[in-house]
Amino acid sequence: MDATTVLADVSGSLAAVGYGLAAIGPAIGVGIVVGKTIEGVARQPELAGRLQVLMWIGIAFTEALAFVGIAAGFIFGF
Repeated sequence: MDATTVLADVSGSLAAVGYGLAAIGPAIGVGIVVGKTIEGVARQPELAGRLQVLMWIGIAFTEALAFVGIAAGFIFGF
């Protein structure tokens, strides 16, 4: 096994670990957004529709971080 093969194996593993770490942040963020929306609806049920719209916008922005993480993995890892 030469140095090039070892380097390719290590960089592939690091890219997978990097994406896994990049997915932790959005997962926590989505959990917080949904949890706070549920709390808001429990406190003021008449605002459920408005809070749900804001929740989906927050989830979309939070999930954009996951897409940035996977794009960085492809750009820098491969």
